[in-house]
Amino acid sequence: MSAYRPAEIGMPLADVDTPALILDLDAFERNLDRMDASLKDRSIRLRPHAKSHKCPEIALRQMQRGAVGVCCQKVSEAEAMVDGGVPDVLIANEVVGVPKLRRLAALAKRARIAVCADDSGNVTALDEAARAAGVKLDVLVEINVGANRCGVAPGEPALRLAQAIARSRNLRFAGLQAYQGAAQHLRKVEERRAAIEDACALVRETTELLEDARIACERVTGAGTGTYMFEAVSGVYHELQAGSYIFMDVDYARNEWTESGVPRFEHSLFVWTTAMSRPTPERAVVDAGLKASSVDSGMPRVVELEGAEYVKASDEHGVLRLNGNVRLAVGEKLKLIPGHCDPTVNLYDHYVCMRDGRVEALWPISARGAVW
Repeated sequence: MSAYRPAEIGMPLADVDTPALILDLDAFERNLDRMDASLKDRSIRLRPHAKSHKCPEIALRQMQRGAVGVCCQKVSEAEAMVDGGVPDVLIANEVVGVPKLRRLAALAKRARIAVCADDSGNVTALDEAARAAGVKLDVLVEINVGANRCGVAPGEPALRLAQAIARSRNLRFAGLQAYQGAAQHLRKVEERRAAIEDACALVRETTELLEDARIACERVTGAGTGTYMFEAVSGVYHELQAGSYIFMDVDYARNEWTESGVPRFEHSLFVWTTAMSRPTPERAVVDAGLKASSVDSGMPRVVELEGAEYVKASDEHGVLRLNGNVRLAVGEKLKLIPGHCDPTVNLYDHYVCMRDGRVEALWPISARGAVW
């Protein structure tokens, strides 16, 4: 992490250096409130995905509001969370390779740690790593519920893997990971609902087999920001892994939300950028390019400057197309909504947390670059 700080406490937004990652604290807290309200009186737990924010400060604030812990994707992310005081982390992913398994087992001595598996050989390796470290490791079977990424097939293949975990002396079968990631950005409400109904059918098939085999399935975990209320009311899921709801981004804003039962969360995360060139009346260039905002899910959106569109990104430059009436001078600053919040966060060392136009806090993004 760089020692450079883009802002100081009390500084007005106009003085914050660019590019910077801005967090609107009021909008962020309203999003937390909306999530809490949507789950009120429901017997389901929230385990937010920390891959979205990579920040123990945010994780602890989520837990203060009732989240049971967080999930993440990498051992290094889990290490950053535990180092920051987070006591309960699910690595909602497979961990493969001796160095990572050693670190995983060592981490289980410091916090409640769980991990996923979809391969019998990996189960054997997890058992050996846990034995060597002297720990009992919680392992969930990941099943493929439609995303066609990781995950063993539901039904009998998942049962066999659960039985292998249950037989392992140093492992404990801790449930099912059932995340339908491909459903999160289906634009139509009914498309997302149908995808989760299909996922729930596969989960039920698997849990019934586990019950018949007298293997207790204490936890089914999954869900994301685009679908979590469908999982919440399904009677199948015990934990929800929504992450992006705290920030939102351009891609999630493209989803249809009306009558979905899922609250419409608001944008709280912005890239603060400076106009560095205005070569023609129809074109301006800002200092936030590919190294400042991820474009894998589309270009950023310009905020509060009607007639300006972000149309092209290179390493250090973002090109805006302007209509002839836009006033934007070299040196002026503006906000962008990232196309995809998760990989954009990974480009920065700090959140510059704003309230009432001034910097209230700088929160370190401790798990930035934690990809191993």
